[in-house]
Amino acid sequence: MPVYRDECVILRTHKLGEADRILTMLSRQHGKIRAVAKGVRRTASKFGARLEPFMVADLQLYEGRSLDIVTQAVSLGSYGADIVSDYASYTAANVMVETADKLTDAEAGLQQYLLLVGALRSLARREHDPQLILDSYLLRALSIAGWAPSFGDCAVTGAPGPHSAFVVQLGGVVADAAAPPGAPRLNPATLELLGALLSGDWGIAEAAPDDTRNQASGVVAAYTQWHLERGLRSLPHLDRTPSVVARTGEVL
Repeated sequence: MPVYRDECVILRTHKLGEADRILTMLSRQHGKIRAVAKGVRRTASKFGARLEPFMVADLQLYEGRSLDIVTQAVSLGSYGADIVSDYASYTAANVMVETADKLTDAEAGLQQYLLLVGALRSLARREHDPQLILDSYLLRALSIAGWAPSFGDCAVTGAPGPHSAFVVQLGGVVADAAAPPGAPRLNPATLELLGALLSGDWGIAEAAPDDTRNQASGVVAAYTQWHLERGLRSLPHLDRTPSVVARTGEVL
């Protein structure tokens, strides 16, 4: 049975039998991995605490037919305890790992792994507001997956901005000539914040007022769910009140 090693971030876990656990993980080199960790639910387990959601570990695994088997785990990033101690960070992290799980169903790459680990580390260290970290992660993850939004030039014609009409289905802001009737409009401050979150300009992001942050978060949530073609179950539990979200993927 082949043995391999890889760095993995734990996305979610499921109980198996009385003492085992099934892990869904995003790895650095092997994409998404599903594996069994035997005996980790016993109190005497040597590495059970290293295989909880949001943790990053260097694992040794046996390759199985349907599920691999974890035989060794060395902790690389113990982010779980720091994240779950703050509810806003915990709910944001759940949206992140669920998004990463869905985005990597077909194909996973190193960039998605590094982005997720960096976002979880930022949450654990309280580097920025959890809402801002989450929105920045979602925009960047979608961009890596090939769905980069446009917040400046027209997403349809390429006409230089600024434009105020935002259409999720068309990929971002659109010129008035390309905007469908009734297209929602975003104010310049919200568009500036969205661009800052996408590029990682934290000075601009942290200076934005709450109402601007809430509108930007609604746009990000709608854009994410539209391109994933499904809702995120963890999104309604976020410790925030989105002001611009619709189930259909439209910005209100």
